[in-house]
Amino acid sequence: MILYNVTSNIDPSIQNQWLQWIQEKHIPEILATGKFTSARLVRVLVEEEMGGMTYAVQYTTDSKETLQRYYDEDAPKFRAEGLSLFGDKALAFRTELEFV
Repeated sequence: MILYNVTSNIDPSIQNQWLQWIQEKHIPEILATGKFTSARLVRVLVEEEMGGMTYAVQYTTDSKETLQRYYDEDAPKFRAEGLSLFGDKALAFRTELEFV
């Protein structure tokens, strides 16, 4: 099992809009690709020097191959949408983790 973690630092000026989008649109659409079995949104409790609030979305998938299919087939569209909506007010980085 693979955990695909997307950590985002959100500017306070868009926090409510971003939270609504991530919960009501983005996560459901990513799950609808069929490549992930679950997702959860968590808030990072460590305060960042850059300010803002930091959240992580953790998606579970069955294999590295399925995650690669997501990267190839779906990720560019989803990343472009987030960039279009929020620009540099939502900065994200991604981490791949394997359950031990």
